[in-house]
Amino acid sequence: MSKIWIKKPLSAYEADMQKSELKKVLGKWSLTAIGVGAIIGGGIFVLTGTGAYYHAGPALAISFIVAGIACVFAALCYAEFASIIPVEGSAYAYAYGTVGEIFAWAMGWCLILEYAMASMAVSVSWSGYFTKFLKIFGVHLPSYLTSDPASYTGEGFSMNLPAFILVLLITGLLVKGTKEAAGANNLIVLLKTTAVVFVVIAGASIIFSSPEMYTAAEGVKNWNPFIPDQTLIKNSEGEMVSAYGIKGIISGAAAIFFAYIGFDAVSTQAGEAINPKKDVPFAIITSLLICTALYICVSLVLTGMMHYTDFNPEGKFPDAIKAPVAYAFEIAGKHWASNIVTIAATVGLISVVMVMMMGQSRIFIGMAKDGLIPKFFGELHPKTRTPYKGIILLGVVVAFIAAFTPISTLADMTSFGTLFAFTLVCVAVWVMRKRQPDLVRPFKVPAYKIVVALGVIINVYLIFNLSAHALELSACWLFLGGLVYFLYGKSHSKLNNPEKYKNID
Repeated sequence: MSKIWIKKPLSAYEADMQKSELKKVLGKWSLTAIGVGAIIGGGIFVLTGTGAYYHAGPALAISFIVAGIACVFAALCYAEFASIIPVEGSAYAYAYGTVGEIFAWAMGWCLILEYAMASMAVSVSWSGYFTKFLKIFGVHLPSYLTSDPASYTGEGFSMNLPAFILVLLITGLLVKGTKEAAGANNLIVLLKTTAVVFVVIAGASIIFSSPEMYTAAEGVKNWNPFIPDQTLIKNSEGEMVSAYGIKGIISGAAAIFFAYIGFDAVSTQAGEAINPKKDVPFAIITSLLICTALYICVSLVLTGMMHYTDFNPEGKFPDAIKAPVAYAFEIAGKHWASNIVTIAATVGLISVVMVMMMGQSRIFIGMAKDGLIPKFFGELHPKTRTPYKGIILLGVVVAFIAAFTPISTLADMTSFGTLFAFTLVCVAVWVMRKRQPDLVRPFKVPAYKIVVALGVIINVYLIFNLSAHALELSACWLFLGGLVYFLYGKSHSKLNNPEKYKNID
């Protein structure tokens, strides 16, 4: 049993870096764009409506601040490890080199949950914006081609065809090559970042020029009260749950946390970074700061334009919660602005799915190299040098699940995987500082004892503020992961079974 705590030596990571066949094509701004590409999307275009109505009201902006603070602590820890162990695998690799194999497996298993669920959730969300985008041009897709079976109200077959097709197209792009995918991502990030700035400026202009929304005496009317009193509302599963007040702010932070996983995706690309020890820490912190500021501004504008209670899916604007930013402009009578947001979201969410799937495939490479999953997942294409087999399998699985599964608990399960990973990374920094204090660290977490302690406390606290259903499903996923490890991973681990691989490597 003691072998499950075996750690991968840092010298092995250095050897992996030297043997890596991945192309070094990503500079610090391309890495930053990958982070921004993952972060901007689900949080701004999708979760703002659910966060405002089901959790925090106008105080959603504070929820984003709380979640952002939790991310800062984790981001600093990620940056330190990225400067020491700049290889694909992200938090999985960090845990393997510090805490031990069983923790590394749990980390990798949760990262699979995080990225796969995020890909599914965002592709389903993209389908909603894409359907609205088509309506601009008078094209109306039948509901049986845009709804999963659980949410379809008609009879007969139904599937979310747009989400299915999107995932397959992105799979093809990722197989073609990282440079091509990164180039497409850079263009999309530029477009949607411009659109988000437009949302902030146009939204603020509408609020402060409209007497119905703002007066000098009362301020922004929809922000009054900014923190609504705690009450009971019906959630998306039909249960009566507590919302608003301070508790609502905290539960809102937990629910929207999945929108912050972009900087984590940056660390999965370290194997393709030109100068990973400097560029990855830079990109992690820069992308987080940029997106946190944008999130706060957009949430304030959104709840200023539209009263938080109007995001009720059973109210007079039932579709507003599916595309909250676009509907806020539409309800304000600015249809042209709503169309711009719809187009931006339709284009912008594509890069989120792309970065999530790209990050997932790099987790596969790291785990396959160590023997914990079949080498099939880490095999590179002879020309494009991408892990094409793992990407294709991942794409098919994500496409089918996104096409036939409702989105209700996907965001919370993604948040669990993210928060769990963040917690372990914070712990791993403390372990590494104690065990190897003299190790060269190009980037060091300032006041690491305080940062680590706060990071662990906040992330664990947010985990317990996720929905009970999501926690139950996540616990089942961890249990399944334990079975896979003890039935396959442990017996195939290269560190645990060096005699099996001495003539192969």
